Amino acid sequence: MPDTKKNSIVNLGEISKPADTLIKKISKAVGGFFAPYQVRRLAKAEAEAVIIKAQAEIEITDLHRRAAHRFIEEEAQRQRNMEDITAKALPHLKPDANPDDVDDDWIANFFNRSRIVSETQMQDLWARVLAREANTPGACSRRTVNVLSDLDKGDAALFTALCGFGWVLGNVVPLVFQEDEEIYRQNGVTFDSLSHLESIGLVQFNSFVGFRRLRLPKTVTVLYYGRPLLLEMPKQSDNELGVGKALLTRAGQELAPICGSRPVEGFWEYVQEKWKQHLPSSETDARSPGEIPAIDP
Repeated sequence: MPDTKKNSIVNLGEISKPADTLIKKISKAVGGFFAPYQVRRLAKAEAEAVIIKAQAEIEITDLHRRAAHRFIEEEAQRQRNMEDITAKALPHLKPDANPDDVDDDWIANFFNRSRIVSETQMQDLWARVLAREANTPGACSRRTVNVLSDLDKGDAALFTALCGFGWVLGNVVPLVFQEDEEIYRQNGVTFDSLSHLESIGLVQFNSFVGFRRLRLPKTVTVLYYGRPLLLEMPKQSDNELGVGKALLTRAGQELAPICGSRPVEGFWEYVQEKWKQHLPSSETDARSPGEIPAIDP
């Protein structure tokens, strides 16, 4: 009898309760994906059963044999991808997470889409999506999962670069005032990249007049990676503020906090110059930037 603990990537006796719950939840939704103390290699076992059945028939052609072995290898790789993504998600679970509230259909759709993902960086992104949904059920819609399934590594890199310009004004807004300026071009944000991100459902891009935030009060505090900036508007209420040419879609909003973006050097000063007419004379806050906080859409 094999040593199941040695073959397991997850020993439930050594992980947190939320991780234990998530594994059991996945097992229920996907259909026996995990055993109590090990990750089952169901795909390979089922594929081997196909060969055994075929061998019992009168004749197995070389074509049948090659097809069966291809099925084994493909399903084994998909199983490995699913296990790797799950294992990478576990460290991101919060102590108070309740994965049991995640919808079974969401999990089934998630793994149906992610099982073909073998590239390490994309697996990391999928793992963060799984963890975010487990931490806050409903935070990532099925549509966002479906959009993510159409992204390749290059698409993800473009989106991450754009989020480096993201300020929090109620939600995450990438401030792209003029995409042909050097600070944007040096960081991969161009007319073409914005148009591409719009075509894949992550961005709304208005290259002509841009977007404005409406009905703002007299004072507004905006954030750049946790660093606050106070703005003073001219009227007591019903003010407007230009926020550039790009807005994130719902899918973009849900992916922005977990895409791994970092603040762009010099962008804080750049935005201050763009909004200098709104800056109070005492604006001296110099708090260090961090990561874009999670924002509920």
